[in-house]
Amino acid sequence: MDQPIELRMSNGRMAFGDVPEHIDDLLQEAVKARDVPEACEALLWEAHRQGPRVLPVFYALYKFYFNRKKLAEAERVARIGLDSAAQQGGFPADWSQLTVGTTDWSAAGPARFFLFTMKALAFIELRRHNRDKALAILAKMAEIDPVDQVGYGTIAALARGLDGEPGAGPA
Repeated sequence: MDQPIELRMSNGRMAFGDVPEHIDDLLQEAVKARDVPEACEALLWEAHRQGPRVLPVFYALYKFYFNRKKLAEAERVARIGLDSAAQQGGFPADWSQLTVGTTDWSAAGPARFFLFTMKALAFIELRRHNRDKALAILAKMAEIDPVDQVGYGTIAALARGLDGEPGAGPA
């Protein structure tokens, strides 16, 4: 199952910004090495070393750690990615300060990556049994992205379902 890391939207554009070819090559090598976690991780960090501001590298890294159930590492990388996206997008890195008018949340690139990574962070918090933190992130997402562009509603339904709230089962 040597599937390439798919970071493109349906229109063919990169979801979180362009990836230089040499960084993309490293990401694809990491996919091929995923059955050797140490090699995969080393390739991902090499991609980060060569492209420290390339947002899809953060995505690949936090997804790698999440899939290996290394939630503290996944959270750390996600938070660093949020900081980088905020810096590139020119908005605050502290998600609690954001509003619907902070930036164009529908724009590809840093804004979209920030939303997507907030969703990932909420899921990480949920998996770490930090339901209140997850719900706080999800509430902010509902405020700044009321049309749910990145699918956080699924995570919100899962979080609500933990309490057995009506109509909130896993999606």
